[in-house]
Amino acid sequence: MFFVLSMLVALFMGISVIIVRMKAQNYPTNAKKIIIPPFFMATGALMYIFPYFRLTPMEILEAVVVGMFFSLFLIFTSNFEVKNNQIYIKRSKLFPLILITLLVIRTVMKFFLSSTIHPGELGGMFFLLAFSMIVPWRIAMYMKFKKIEHS
Repeated sequence: MFFVLSMLVALFMGISVIIVRMKAQNYPTNAKKIIIPPFFMATGALMYIFPYFRLTPMEILEAVVVGMFFSLFLIFTSNFEVKNNQIYIKRSKLFPLILITLLVIRTVMKFFLSSTIHPGELGGMFFLLAFSMIVPWRIAMYMKFKKIEHS
């Protein structure tokens, strides 16, 4: 029951991210819009205060490595363009496909890992995976943005 509910929530969130990202392409962006999301997401790390969510060093390493690997796909499909002297996120036909693929991969991973890893640890691992995916992606976006801004 909880597994199905968590999958539905993940699906809803994934679709929401795709919609928000597609709408964002219609408006100019700035450095603040790029760097603020990881700071808001970082508050989720407060879950590690509770022993239920704490990870072993190997689980931390696994989550960070997988997250950083996934971030590569987002980095390569996130580019900017200048229109009317303003910087916009460039439309990428691959981006929604990559987000959906990453969502499916994470769902399959969660399905298989849920039988061997405690639910709290699994939640902690998937938060860390997502955070390790978003931070490098946003840093790369910020660097690309600054490069275009100064050119």
